[in-house]
Amino acid sequence: MNINNYGFVRVAAASPKLKVADCDYNTSQIKQLIDEAVKQNVQFITFPELSITGYTCADLFFQPALQHKAMDALIELVKFMKDKKSLITLVGLPLLHKNNLYNVAAILSSEGILGFVPKQEIPIHNEFNEKRWFTSGRSLYDEIVETPIGYHPFSSALIVETQHAKFAVEIGEDLWTPSPPSSSLSLEGADIIFNLSASSEIVGKHSYRKSLVANQSARCNSAYVLADAGVGESSTDSVFSGTCLIAENGIMMATSKRFSLNNELITADIDIAALRNERVKMKRHNSQTEVDHMPIYSYLEPIEDFKKMHRTFDAHPFIPAKQDEDENLGDVYSIQTNGLAKRLLHTNAKTITLGVSGGLDSTLALLVAIGTFDLLGLPRENIHAITMPGFGTTDRTYQNAISLMKSSDVTIKEISIVAAVTQHLKDIEHDINVHDVTYENSQARERTQILMDYANKIGGMVLGTGSLSEMALGWATYNGDHMSMYAVNGGVPKTLVASLVRWIANKYMEGTVKDVLLDILDTPFSPELLPANKEGKIAQKTEHFVGPYELHDFFINRMLRHNDEPNRIYFIAQQAFKGSYSSEEILKWLKVFYRRFFSQQFKRSCMPDSPMVGAINLSPRASWRMPSDAMATVWLDELDKL
Repeated sequence: MNINNYGFVRVAAASPKLKVADCDYNTSQIKQLIDEAVKQNVQFITFPELSITGYTCADLFFQPALQHKAMDALIELVKFMKDKKSLITLVGLPLLHKNNLYNVAAILSSEGILGFVPKQEIPIHNEFNEKRWFTSGRSLYDEIVETPIGYHPFSSALIVETQHAKFAVEIGEDLWTPSPPSSSLSLEGADIIFNLSASSEIVGKHSYRKSLVANQSARCNSAYVLADAGVGESSTDSVFSGTCLIAENGIMMATSKRFSLNNELITADIDIAALRNERVKMKRHNSQTEVDHMPIYSYLEPIEDFKKMHRTFDAHPFIPAKQDEDENLGDVYSIQTNGLAKRLLHTNAKTITLGVSGGLDSTLALLVAIGTFDLLGLPRENIHAITMPGFGTTDRTYQNAISLMKSSDVTIKEISIVAAVTQHLKDIEHDINVHDVTYENSQARERTQILMDYANKIGGMVLGTGSLSEMALGWATYNGDHMSMYAVNGGVPKTLVASLVRWIANKYMEGTVKDVLLDILDTPFSPELLPANKEGKIAQKTEHFVGPYELHDFFINRMLRHNDEPNRIYFIAQQAFKGSYSSEEILKWLKVFYRRFFSQQFKRSCMPDSPMVGAINLSPRASWRMPSDAMATVWLDELDKL
C-alpha cells in the first residue's frame, strides 16, 4: 500500500530526552527517534526548538564552543541522514551569521542541508528572555549562509516542495503572534506548517496551546505539526512538558504524552489532497503577499510498504459525534422548522398536506411540520397527514403511520390508491400482474396527485419528504414523490435522517410515540410499491437494489465535499468500512453510485426548494451545478482499472 498515491503523507513530531548543552547526548537521542520514524515509514519529522543544544542554555549561547559543537552535531546528523532517502528532518540549533546569533530550524534530507529558517518573533516577556541572545530573522528572505559543508539558503520565507507536499516552518513564539508567518506561508502554497517549539508549562496553557494549533491549521487550511521541548530542559525557572501536537484543518489528529521522561514520537497521515481541494474551493490560497518566498525542491524516495494508515476515517460523516449531538442535531431540526416557517409565512399558507407511510423520511417530515406549527402557534390539526395504502403496504408500516398520526394530534386522512391505480393501469392497457417500473411509478404519481389536489382543496401546500440521499441516487419517481411545494428533507442525508429521528425520539418523546418511532427506525427502507411477501412483510427493500445508504452517504460526502477521485474514494472507503464490507462490495456499490448519480441529474435539476442543513446540497440553486447530460464514463473507467 502506498498512501502517497492517494494524496496522503506521513508526518511526525518528536520530543527527545535531552541534557542541557550536551550536544552529543542530544544528537544521539535525535538519531534514535529518526531511526524509529524510518521504521514507521514517516516522511517528515520535526524536533523541538534548539533541540541540538537545549532551549535553556541562556548565556551559554554566546559561547563559541557551544555554537561550534552545535554545528558539528548538525553535520553529524547530515551524515546520518545520507541513507534516509524517504525522510526529511527538522532540528533546531543556534546559528551565527554576519555577527548575529539566530535561533534556527535546519531542514535535512539525504541530499544534505536544504536550508535554514530563522525564528521571527523573539520573546522578551515573563520567563522568556530570548532577545538577550537571538536576533529576529524577520527581514531575511534570500540570504545564503556558509557552513563547513557548503552554502545553504537562509530565509524566513522558505518553502520546501517535494513530489508529495509543500511545507514551511515557524518557530515557537511565531505561532503566538497576531499574524503568524504560517498565515502568509500557507497562502503561498505550504500544505504543512512545522513548528519547532519550546513552550514552558503552566496551569491552563496546554488547552490554550492545543486550540491555537488547531485554529491555525483551520485558518490556513493546512496541517500543523508542533514539537515541544521536554522535561530534560533546565527547571531553573520553568518546566517543559514535551507536548507534541498534529492538527489538520482544525482537527487534532495526534497528541503526545506530556511530562514524559522518555523519548516521545507521534505520527499522523495528513490528507494533502483534501487540504488542496479545500483551498481550490475557498479561492484564497494564492500569492497575496509582497514577500518573495524562497522555493526549495527535494525528492523523497517513495515508500511502498505502509502497513496501515495512521489515521481513521469516519464511516458516517454526516452523523455528529456524541458530544456534539444535541447542538448539531438541534441545529438541523431548527433549520428545517425555520425554513418551513418562512415558506408558510411568505405564502400565507395555514395548512399543509403530507403523505405519512410509516417510513423514516415521512416520519421526520411530520415531526418537522409539528415543530413548525408549534413554533408559529398554528393548530396541529392544520397538518393534514394522509396515509395512502397501496399494493405493497404492509401492516407494520400502516399501523406505525396510524399510531404516529393519532399521537400527534394532526388531522388524519386515509385514502387507498388501489382502486385508482387499478383503473389507471386498465386505462393505459397495462397488465396489473406485470410488476415493472410502470406498475411502481403509477402508484407514486397517484399518491402525489392526491396530495397536490388535497392541498388545493384546503388552501395549503404539499410537504415533500424525500432525503438528499434519494435525490443523489435518483430513487424517486419523476413528477411523483420527487415533487412537492417544499421539501424539508431535501438537504438531509439518509443516515442523518435516522440519527435525527432517533435523537427526537430519545430526547423529546416517551410512551407509545417513542415506541413507534423506534420501530420505524428498525423498519427496512422501502417505497412499498411491490406486493408484500407471503408473510405479509416488506418484499421490496431499497438497499437490496441500490446498495447500503451508509455507503452511498459516504460516497456522496467524499465526491461532493472533498472532490475525491473514484480510486481515492474506493481506497478511503476500504479503510472506513474495514470489517463491515468487503472490497468487492464497496467497488460494486461505488459503481452503482456513479451510474445512478450521473443518470439521474435531470431530477435534481428541477427539484423543489429545500433548506440546506450541511455543506452538501444537491439543489441547482444551492451548492451543486451539473448538466443533466453529463457522462459517467471518466469516473467508471477509473474504477474499471482497479
